[in-house]
Amino acid sequence: MKTIRTLKIALPLLVVIFLIGSSFTIAPLKWEHLGTRTVNYKLDRDVIKVTAKDGRFKKLKLKVTNGSLNMHRVVVQYGNGEKQVIAIKKNFAKGGTTRLIDLKGNKRIIRDITFFYDTKNLSRKRAKVHVFGKH
Repeated sequence: MKTIRTLKIALPLLVVIFLIGSSFTIAPLKWEHLGTRTVNYKLDRDVIKVTAKDGRFKKLKLKVTNGSLNMHRVVVQYGNGEKQVIAIKKNFAKGGTTRLIDLKGNKRIIRDITFFYDTKNLSRKRAKVHVFGKH
């Protein structure tokens, strides 16, 4: 008898807790393409402008296509004027990507991203660098 009474009380409570919990869904974080630059055959740098309308970002990722290059560093200029210098120092083959780069201060508005690289003519094709941000 006690078990049935406990079930009568507990079951509606469990249903309410389930309904409240299921109404809060966590939206998956998606990668947004912030820009692409085709690199030159030398030691150089390129800048990708990002606007505030693109939103705030937590992480960055770079992908290299078409050719290969040596990435030295990436400088992220935030909307408030602060900079974050990220040492990459990696030789990217065609199709290579960086590790996930955590942005300092979590969700930040990015003004621009500058990447420094050289190709040393390792590739017959000019590489393209694609930058992605995660909200």
